[in-house]
Amino acid sequence: MQQSRTMGKMEGAFRRLRIPDLLSTGRSIGQPSEAGLKSAHFNRPWLAFGLVAPQLLILLFFFFIPSYKALSLAFVQVDPFGGTEIFVGLTNFYNLFASPEYRGSALFTLWFTVAQNAATLLLAGLFAFATDFVIRGRGIYKSIILLPYAIAPVISGVIWAFLFNPAVGPVAQLLHGFGFEWDPNRRPFDAQLLVTIASVWKNVCYDYIFLVAALLAVPASLLEAAKLDGARPVRRFLTISLPLISPTIFFLVVMNFVYGLFETFGIIDAVTRGGPAGATNSLVYKVYQDGFVQLDLGSSAAQSVLLMLIAILFTIVQFRALERKVNYQV
Repeated sequence: MQQSRTMGKMEGAFRRLRIPDLLSTGRSIGQPSEAGLKSAHFNRPWLAFGLVAPQLLILLFFFFIPSYKALSLAFVQVDPFGGTEIFVGLTNFYNLFASPEYRGSALFTLWFTVAQNAATLLLAGLFAFATDFVIRGRGIYKSIILLPYAIAPVISGVIWAFLFNPAVGPVAQLLHGFGFEWDPNRRPFDAQLLVTIASVWKNVCYDYIFLVAALLAVPASLLEAAKLDGARPVRRFLTISLPLISPTIFFLVVMNFVYGLFETFGIIDAVTRGGPAGATNSLVYKVYQDGFVQLDLGSSAAQSVLLMLIAILFTIVQFRALERKVNYQV
């Protein structure tokens, strides 16, 4: 009897306890809020600002200030010593569009970016596909492919410049032995091909890492079912693995495009220095040539602004054209 009275009192107490009281009680002891996030209170706002201050300073000095300086210099004419600035409006941009050298540099950059993007993805895809079929020495196989990632771009350029040097390069001597005329110092196409090969070799390991990880994430049950149905390895890759890793491929296409536009400066400078006759003078290397060699700061700043706009435009085009064909569902 006494136990039944006690249970009755407890039930009455739970009925009188409202749901908002439970929520307020839970929040007071650090339980998740209605939004699913834990409440955090900074009693000292200066502590929070101090924690993010290093990142803000990096963005300020290495992004916002250089961007503002480039935009301001793009509309002025500066003497080589930086003492006098004359506002010229859009004259720097007009001179660039009227310059045959700049148009040639833009065409080479477009050809070079597309070629290295396609070649890098193709080779990295072949190497990643072949990884599962390497039984012995798989660690050595991966190490050889990933080795270029540990080498600086300038060193990579020096290596390939030596290998294909028409006077002492072993690969160049081999090509001469087969009857091929190879001279990147005088033949523009040879120089462009050499720069493309060096850039692909330097970047293929980056794509390989992502493609191997994406292939490992493909459900093994789907591959086993296709194998039982009689599908060969190449067919399984094209019909099952390739559609499932399309988000990774799309990401690599965008990153390879950025690499071709901005990160090949060291290779071009070490291999050809933009020659012969400006045949390998990409847009990013022309910014350096006009700004730091010719000391034409206004034109160099205008080129950097145009290069940024080109990168943004092509990234938007890639998202509009390719992302619709990407399947994010397994």
